[in-house]
Amino acid sequence: MEKNDDYFYIPQLKKRNRNGKIFKWVCASALISALFFLFIFLFDMVRQGYPAFTQAYIETEVTFNEDLKSNPYSAFDSDSFSIISRAWMRGLPRMMDEDPSLKGTEQKIWALANAEVDQYIKGHPHKLRDREQKIVDRMLEEGSIESKFNVIFFLTGDSKIPENAGFYSAIIGSLLTLLVTMTIAVPIGIMTAIYLEEFAPDNKFTQFIEININNLAAIPSILFGLLGLAIFIIFFGVPRSSPLVGGMTLALMSLPIIIVSSKAALKSVPATIRQAGFGLGLTRWQIVRDHVLPLSLPGMLTGSIIALAQAIGETAPLIIVGMIAFVPDAATNILEPATVMPAQIYTWSGMPERMYIEKTAAGILVLLTILLSMNGVAIYLRKKFHTKW
Repeated sequence: MEKNDDYFYIPQLKKRNRNGKIFKWVCASALISALFFLFIFLFDMVRQGYPAFTQAYIETEVTFNEDLKSNPYSAFDSDSFSIISRAWMRGLPRMMDEDPSLKGTEQKIWALANAEVDQYIKGHPHKLRDREQKIVDRMLEEGSIESKFNVIFFLTGDSKIPENAGFYSAIIGSLLTLLVTMTIAVPIGIMTAIYLEEFAPDNKFTQFIEININNLAAIPSILFGLLGLAIFIIFFGVPRSSPLVGGMTLALMSLPIIIVSSKAALKSVPATIRQAGFGLGLTRWQIVRDHVLPLSLPGMLTGSIIALAQAIGETAPLIIVGMIAFVPDAATNILEPATVMPAQIYTWSGMPERMYIEKTAAGILVLLTILLSMNGVAIYLRKKFHTKW
């Protein structure tokens, strides 16, 4: 009988071990595949976006004459004006107004090259004519053309001229929108979770609310954009394309995530802590304030920051409320028109000029850096508060 039992169990054990090894290798293969595709994505973004952080400049003679304001081309010789950025030329009268001593003089200045020259130097497809290519080649040999760090990308807003287009207004718009979202969603979400988990009676009404909150966390984000359009813009008259309406729309989208994550953090606190507090004669509010909330705060902060990081990368709801408009200047308050980083990236991806391809990739890199930084802050705060409490 014992021999028969061994005969029966040994093949079953071998089969179980074999299935376990197969499952282990399948999981490892899935992880390796995910890391491989992530590496390909990041490598391609860096490869395409890195050139956008440098820009071509041309050292040229500029004549500050009386005709400069009406005809900026008169400040250059016939060889150089065709390869200099038109946007940079338009700033010459302002330069002369700020420094009157320049009037009537000739100065050697590093001028911003146009997009086609920049793409030609970087070895990308371009539209330079043969004569212009010869001029650029001659200037390269003379050392009159250099690639410098592209401060324009971080200090200017969007522009119809590729070499003058920057990401600054989108960054400021995203920060103002995120500030509104954080101000509304985080306190309301955390307080709602505390009430539902610690104070609300367990009845059909509260169960109905919790089910709907869980469902709201899973619906498409564009529906929140339609809700924001109907309520905030049409009904309440909030300015369209403003960080205020964008922030409130994203707050609606972030609230369910913050509530669910905060409730999970509260549930992770052992029930013995609450029972010990009642045994000492403390009220429920005192127990929540002095014991439960400090212990659950790391999880709440982590959930809130992850929800905000998701919100800053959203595009669909903000398109509905008009935050994809052409906004060259950065907003100075939450009521002015603004755009956001994802919307700016989406706009650049549809532009025909070759230079916008690298600017799109560079914008993605900036957005990814901010998102990774926010997730890093969430991890740091979670560890810090876990160590403290």
